[in-house]
Amino acid sequence: MKILKTIGLAVGFAASVMAAPVVAQSALNEILSQGVLKVGTTGDWNPMSVRDPATNSYVGYDIDIMTELAADLGVTLEMVPTDWKTLVNGVVAGNYHMTGSASISPARMKAAGFSHSYTAVEMFPFTTDDKLVNFDGWESINQPGVKVATTLGTSFEKMVKEWFPDAEIIVVEAPARGFQEVLSGRADVFVTSNIEGSELLQKFPNVRQIEVSEAREPTPIAMLLPQTDQVWINYVNSWIELKKTQGFFDQVALKWGL
Repeated sequence: MKILKTIGLAVGFAASVMAAPVVAQSALNEILSQGVLKVGTTGDWNPMSVRDPATNSYVGYDIDIMTELAADLGVTLEMVPTDWKTLVNGVVAGNYHMTGSASISPARMKAAGFSHSYTAVEMFPFTTDDKLVNFDGWESINQPGVKVATTLGTSFEKMVKEWFPDAEIIVVEAPARGFQEVLSGRADVFVTSNIEGSELLQKFPNVRQIEVSEAREPTPIAMLLPQTDQVWINYVNSWIELKKTQGFFDQVALKWGL
């Protein structure tokens, strides 16, 4: 009887093990075992991530953040080129373990996870000095005949389509950018964050910020992560909070003028 009971227990245990769901390996385990942290970045959001085509290297706020994260993990950092329209898909498909900074949005949250936020942006409209006289506030942009340029797949694309239904929306695909359409004279207005806007004002003397009563769409910024990988999400979130208390994010923000 004891033998039969023992056999029964063993069979029951084996059955329970076989019935248990298979737990997928976390990206954290993969990063540590392979020694590489893969980060998706567009390289076209100054000063967050800027790619130098000549050397295929990246500089910016995001790059400093990810370099520190890779160092704390004890692994090598690999920046994986992507664009805004495929940024989320790259995380879902496993092309990279995470992304650099991205605005948190309900659409993105449907498919991917987000880390804790570590900075925020707000939106302003911009034009060129020869057209500045035509605009005074947000509503002056929402007029027939006004051309608003934006980049496909960015959060700005959705915003301008909602904000300016009476204007003509010109959507360009990366590596082209909405602000380039305005600089070339093919469009009148572009909308971007205060972060990128301040860089463009310094870089292009003829770019002007349109006076508005207030900024729109204050948005927290975070890293995109695999939605179901709670182990990796927990690690990144804990790392962010630790670095906040150490003043790391403040130091990097000061360096890049954020």
